Amino acid sequence: MNKPMKAMLGLALGTIPAAAAWAQGVTLGGVADTAIRHVRNEGLGGVSSLVSGSNATSRFILRGTENLGGDLSAGFHLESGVALDTGASTSSTNFWDRRATLSLAGKRWGELRLGRDYVPSYVNWVRFDPFSHVGVAGSNNFASASPTGPIRSAFGSAPNTTTRTSNSLQWLMPAGWGGLEGGVMVAEDENGAAANGQHQVRGARLGYASGPVVVSAAVTRTRNDLTVAGRLDDRVVAGLYDFGPVRVSLALRRFDQADATQDNLLVGAWVPVGKGEIKASWLRAKFSGRVGATALDGNRARQLGLGYVHHLSKRTALYGTLSHIDNRGGLAYAVPGGASGLAAGGSSRGIEMGVRHSF
Repeated sequence: MNKPMKAMLGLALGTIPAAAAWAQGVTLGGVADTAIRHVRNEGLGGVSSLVSGSNATSRFILRGTENLGGDLSAGFHLESGVALDTGASTSSTNFWDRRATLSLAGKRWGELRLGRDYVPSYVNWVRFDPFSHVGVAGSNNFASASPTGPIRSAFGSAPNTTTRTSNSLQWLMPAGWGGLEGGVMVAEDENGAAANGQHQVRGARLGYASGPVVVSAAVTRTRNDLTVAGRLDDRVVAGLYDFGPVRVSLALRRFDQADATQDNLLVGAWVPVGKGEIKASWLRAKFSGRVGATALDGNRARQLGLGYVHHLSKRTALYGTLSHIDNRGGLAYAVPGGASGLAAGGSSRGIEMGVRHSF
């Protein structure tokens, strides 16, 4: 057998495992999203930058399913964030930082899912945010551990559970229960420390979605080696109504830890316009109680967001977003990407224009 024929045979044999895997439903996909952003913080001037994931987080996803027969299937989902502006991973510690799960599912009894995944409170909150918790107007701007409050008390600068947790076991309701949806989650700290992202989590979500109406509630409770004064409770109640020409959402998220409370109130709207969509949101963060000797009452912030997404195709879109943050009291929330050192009570403005492609 000559060398070209050997090479062709080797290539053919090498593709057999891959072909078998694809036949079982393995897919590779994701999102590539990048934008030009300009942020101006009061008293600090403006900063322009190229950023990643402002309309949807840039990521690649490897997933697959296998039909096991008898209305049972197995599946996996591996998802890793990518900073498209630099090519780096979005996490220095977890390669599959966004999600890494294995599951068994049945149409009648639901899905049993194990691994790293989103917590119930985040799942319940993000669907009501017109900006999907990303970009200059995302509600994630008010879910950080920067200010003194319940989130910082429970996690410090360590990885937190406001979005996802590791070492989890979930049961998710099947579709077709008369519009009901939800599930329960349990995660263990495995005798680890919060600094390493190890937390004990208990959570649940229950909602109803039918026709133009969506209503839901969720709670996520976290304990770790930093919550000696009491667990962190992350509660969300929310609703959405589709009027036809406009969808409107209202959501309240409360973080409680010991004597400290943070209330985030969100009002959102989506307005279809031709091949695009106008999005708007108003977000308020209100702190109360105290952390040690530090009183939190009077610490408030508001964020206004306005954006437009124009769909060039099912996979590609252009977008632009404006946002403005006002702080009161001891808060110094800022649009990401600006100059550091915003003074308490200062304001921050951001604008970005970008393109998103799903593959």
